[in-house]
Order: sequence, then C-alpha cells, then structure tokens
Amino acid sequence: MMPDLGTYAVPVLSSYAVSLGLLIAVVAASIWKARRVRARLEEVETRRGRS
Repeated sequence: MMPDLGTYAVPVLSSYAVSLGLLIAVVAASIWKARRVRARLEEVETRRGRS
C-alpha cells in the first residue's frame, strides 16, 4: 500500500531509487574488497609457510 504523494511522487520515488542503488553499490564494493583482502591474506600466509 503506497501513500498518495501527489506532486512530489517523482522526486520522492527517485530519491528512494538513488538511495537503494547507492546502498547496493556500497554492499557490493564491501564484498568485493573483503574477497580481495582475504585472497591477499591467504597468499601472504602461504608464502610465510602458514596454512
């Protein structure tokens, strides 16, 4: 159920869309960075002889 936004419908909905897009981008970037850091850490530990 969506409230009646009247003349502000486009700005409000586009703001929600932009916010949701930015949140998705931040989560994706965090996951990508965590995978890179984990791979690098495993590489360093392997090089130092720790498994």
